[in-house]
Amino acid sequence: MENVFDFADKIDIAWCPGCGNHAIRQALLAALRELHLNRENVVLVSGIGQAAKMPHYIDTSFFNGLHGRGLPAATAIKACNPELTVIAVGGDGDMYGEGGNHFLHASRRNPDIALFVHDNMVYGLTKGQAAPTSRPGMETPVQVFGVFEKPLNPMALAIALDVPFVARVFCADEEQTKEVMKKAIAHKGFALVDIFQPCVSFNKTNTFKWFKDNTAYLPDGYDPSDRAGAFKKSLEEEPFPLGIIYQSDQRATFEDNLEVYKKDRAPLYRRQVDMKKVEAEIMAKV
Repeated sequence: MENVFDFADKIDIAWCPGCGNHAIRQALLAALRELHLNRENVVLVSGIGQAAKMPHYIDTSFFNGLHGRGLPAATAIKACNPELTVIAVGGDGDMYGEGGNHFLHASRRNPDIALFVHDNMVYGLTKGQAAPTSRPGMETPVQVFGVFEKPLNPMALAIALDVPFVARVFCADEEQTKEVMKKAIAHKGFALVDIFQPCVSFNKTNTFKWFKDNTAYLPDGYDPSDRAGAFKKSLEEEPFPLGIIYQSDQRATFEDNLEVYKKDRAPLYRRQVDMKKVEAEIMAKV
């Protein structure tokens, strides 16, 4: 009998040996299994990049779209069928660069999806250009005199936009990565997990040792429900905090706010919707 709870896909993986993506994949596989999710009800969504290859290496349904366009597709998939577990995956360039505008608007909408960003502070697929999170001074084949732009702070940006689940982990700690992934998937609402992940081929600055030396776990007793405190914590960089920085259940999800689901939560493909009736009800409220 086919095992619908095993997500391992037995195919060749194109990532470089030693790439942090391997550890992230193992953590994601463990998280999906421990949540006892049926792989037929899980959808992975990505854009373009090395991290965006993740759906190819997990045995479940997936949508692989354009560079930076993973979040709109993930939002639409969840809106069409709220019963699905939808996970968007991408790199820091894919999600914060090309997809930066979509990240902003997904934060506003609050769809019930998890977003896992492989943050290696470089463009790996296109051979080593600076990414939105690259640190000042980093030299690349394009930024030959070093990066001078201020790096994007996805944690502070997400908390400022009131994303209801904001966390950061380091892929070398596979146990914490897995546990935070599980909590992000289970959280109702938009959940961002920024995953520090070394690129062993094109980023010789932010190595495994660099991430280990420049990160620290949140202290015992830390309160992730304190938004002001979480924002202050998100600004820390020496060291970068690891763990769930902010979590709230105060926002309604995108799906909860859709008129089409106010009375009937069944996925659209299972029912006939009288759009004229829905339109009339909407117009009556205008």
